[in-house]
Amino acid sequence: MLHKLAGVANRYEELCARCEQPDFYADPQKAAKLLREKNDLEPIITAYQEYLAAQKDMEEAQELMSDPEMKELCQESFQEAKERQETLYRQLQLLLLPKDPNDEKSVIMEIRGGVGGEESALFAHSLFRMYSMYAAQKGWSVELMTYNETELGGVKEADFVINGRGAYSRLKYESGVHRVQRVPETESGGRVHTSTATVAVLPEMEEVDVEINPADIEMQVYRASGAGGQHVNKTSSAVRLIHKPTGIVVACQEERSQVQNREKCMRMLASKLYEIEQEKQASQITGLRRSQVGTGMRNERIRTYNFPQSRLTDHRIGLTLYKLDSVMDGNLDEIIDALATADQAEKLKNAQ
Repeated sequence: MLHKLAGVANRYEELCARCEQPDFYADPQKAAKLLREKNDLEPIITAYQEYLAAQKDMEEAQELMSDPEMKELCQESFQEAKERQETLYRQLQLLLLPKDPNDEKSVIMEIRGGVGGEESALFAHSLFRMYSMYAAQKGWSVELMTYNETELGGVKEADFVINGRGAYSRLKYESGVHRVQRVPETESGGRVHTSTATVAVLPEMEEVDVEINPADIEMQVYRASGAGGQHVNKTSSAVRLIHKPTGIVVACQEERSQVQNREKCMRMLASKLYEIEQEKQASQITGLRRSQVGTGMRNERIRTYNFPQSRLTDHRIGLTLYKLDSVMDGNLDEIIDALATADQAEKLKNAQ
């Protein structure tokens, strides 16, 4: 690892030197790319410098231990420096792990009611509210694409974009089946029912990120349904795109203009095609790692929300919290931090 760190330090020095060149900003796109790389390396360099400083402190303390009068003091200094170096070593191991190239992207999320009829739709609405409140806490914006309600205020399906730098790095662990145990609003006998909703999380891709042949797309327009004002029933502004080679269908009806809805559909289609390609590549790798935090597949039950006991359980890492009301109000960081830590630990184990 130390040899690798030396290489990183050399690359960082090279980038710093290039940033000081008079013509550095002659190509703005290339300059931005190099600055991003430099910024990404800075935390590693800072930790590496602290690691080397701790090593130097250890060596100096060891040299002075030969003096009987200094021995006890130097032993304490040596031990402190050693503990600091060990902590920095573990930190550097994590910093050197390969990063998900999509971590900084915004996300497209899809929520669908699952097993449980109207109660599953009401739970899907609760999940949409939870993620919307989490986005608000982070200063991210929520952009609706499709939102189909039931008569009782549940959600049959909700497709939306959460715009914000790093949204995917936090929300990518949410893909899967979410199970709820609670007394439904429609239950008169007070019995606890079990229902499910599915969540899918995709990194938002632009058309330029994924090659899409226009000839492969069939576009349909129709009148939007649901609330939204009188214009909804008068114009065919809603757009449905069908990708003929894969059979993928995406739709958007939340914008007033057909052009805007088509633009959103294209972003969603690009993200879905990217997901298919990633899954195809992963399936070709022998002995594919099954992460401790799960595969993220939509049919995998990942979490249970037990309302009578105010208990949330994440089955992938065995985490149980008794603060369900807080979680449903968008306070997800404790869960996501635990999932991210487990994911890092699994990657670190496989890297060794």
